[in-house]
Amino acid sequence: MSRPTPVQSPRGRPRSFDVDAAVERAMGVFWSRGYHATALPDLLRATKLSRGSLYAAFGDKHSLFLRALDRYIADAVTRMDVELAPRREPVDALRAYLAGYVDRTSGANGRRGCLMVATAMELAGQDAAIGRRVAGFFRAMEARLADALSRAKVAGKLADGVDPASAAKILVCFVEGLRVVGKTAPARATSQATADALLDRFVR
Repeated sequence: MSRPTPVQSPRGRPRSFDVDAAVERAMGVFWSRGYHATALPDLLRATKLSRGSLYAAFGDKHSLFLRALDRYIADAVTRMDVELAPRREPVDALRAYLAGYVDRTSGANGRRGCLMVATAMELAGQDAAIGRRVAGFFRAMEARLADALSRAKVAGKLADGVDPASAAKILVCFVEGLRVVGKTAPARATSQATADALLDRFVR
């Protein structure tokens, strides 16, 4: 359990609050509204901070957004590391990974969309710091998938002619595409069937 982190306001008045919780609340606002549509009052209401405390702790809106994006990325990478853990049978791990994306792109979760995809569309081409984070996340995803596919190849579970690196790139494009299609609330069974059909082309 995280402990409240003491934060000093610009005027020297001590204020104590949970920085991690504030970042998580800010992440929720950015996720719902997007970066440009999020105003400072939105962040103050969500984090329950004064203007001075927010600026003292995070600097400005852009810096807070970077903290929120880093939090989102860290959570996603941790989840991938569980789903694609080397100790798991590789094909089972890949199916668990894809099933997780199907869950996150179905129903209300799907309509909420993906902070990473939304950020890539809104900012990655305009903001170097954000572009690096988005590109780094996709590289991390691709590397983990390529590793799982390589392990499947060693185990004799990969279909003939399938290159792990190329298949990993295809899977990254697929799951991020699922994030976009999820905004239209597709039937979960349809998304799962599509994920199964794609993976079945790579494995035996």
